[in-house]
Amino acid sequence: MFHRDTWAEVDLDAIFHNVASLRSFLPKETAIMAVVKANAYGHGDAQVAKTALEAGASHLAVAFLDEALALRQKGMHAPILVLGATRPEDVDLAAEKRIALTVFQQEWLEEAKQHHQSGLPVLFHLKMDTGMGRLGVKEEEETKRIVAMIDAYPHFLLEGVYTHFATADEINTDYFSFQYETFLRMLEWLPYRPKWVHCGNSATSLRFPTKVFNIVRFGIAMYGLSPSLAIKPYLPFTLKEAFSLHSRVVHVKRLLPGEKVSYGATYTAEQEEWVGTVPIGYADGWIRKLQNFHVLVNGEKVPIIGRICMDQLMIRLPSYVPIGTKVTLIGQQADEKITMDEVAQYLDTINYEIPCTISYRVPRIFLRNKSIMEVRNAVLDGNNV
Repeated sequence: MFHRDTWAEVDLDAIFHNVASLRSFLPKETAIMAVVKANAYGHGDAQVAKTALEAGASHLAVAFLDEALALRQKGMHAPILVLGATRPEDVDLAAEKRIALTVFQQEWLEEAKQHHQSGLPVLFHLKMDTGMGRLGVKEEEETKRIVAMIDAYPHFLLEGVYTHFATADEINTDYFSFQYETFLRMLEWLPYRPKWVHCGNSATSLRFPTKVFNIVRFGIAMYGLSPSLAIKPYLPFTLKEAFSLHSRVVHVKRLLPGEKVSYGATYTAEQEEWVGTVPIGYADGWIRKLQNFHVLVNGEKVPIIGRICMDQLMIRLPSYVPIGTKVTLIGQQADEKITMDEVAQYLDTINYEIPCTISYRVPRIFLRNKSIMEVRNAVLDGNNV
């Protein structure tokens, strides 16, 4: 239960649709790893994870060990991979909770061996840097030493190997092809192929399904958002945006010509105007740069006026509206819609950032209007739900 007039809605049917659509699109032998890091990109980790698994995902991925532990505490039993760095002293905790770790440094592995006391198996995925310049091994000799160390220690198991593409969401595929060929060459350094080989993020999975090996990491597209505007027209199936953001008008007043609004007095009424106050601000993730952007009231776009405050913002209304009138910041009212991409473009950023920015102060309401079977059958039939 929450006690404020601002909330986000997460459409779990949309999450299910997106994962089930990918499941139908990919070869049957290709598994899906649902990426639920950063609280499932701001959508809600456990709720999204459960829905993704129901829709056909078999694995989960997070950025840090804390995120994996939170999922275990919330009852998630599926295999989980930590994509980021983990402290070597936490190796026993990962083993206890059956959480796979990313390895990319020989020195880290040597230290992890010293901390491993439980006797429980530790699963590893080796990260290879093919040109992202982030985490990952680059040299053949270090790769071979890491694999040899894992194989020589009875409680360590190399379960997977992977890389990450820097430009899979761009029209030009030259650098993508370079990284892909580099990964193929690096795989030859290994004495054997681990159980899981993966290079496919959302963009790769949707554009190059034959180049993803045997498991894909489904991230941004799972939430109904295209990996980039450039490839949006070329996606193989319709994505359904899951996240919407709403509030209510809590105060309405009439301004006279010359009266000003908010900090800095940056807005001046040119005529008699109705102004509404909405209880959402930059502490909720609706940042000050969104001044002069718009929201939806009664199915009509109305502008945000004056500087956005920490907890409130003001909008210019076309006419008086009652207290409690719904305001949509992301989502649809009647025939008008504000998409995540539209907000991102206004802020000169990418859609990934928008839901991640909406803070913990905004409660999430999870919607599931249809049964699992209804959504699954609709996806298989190629229908929208």
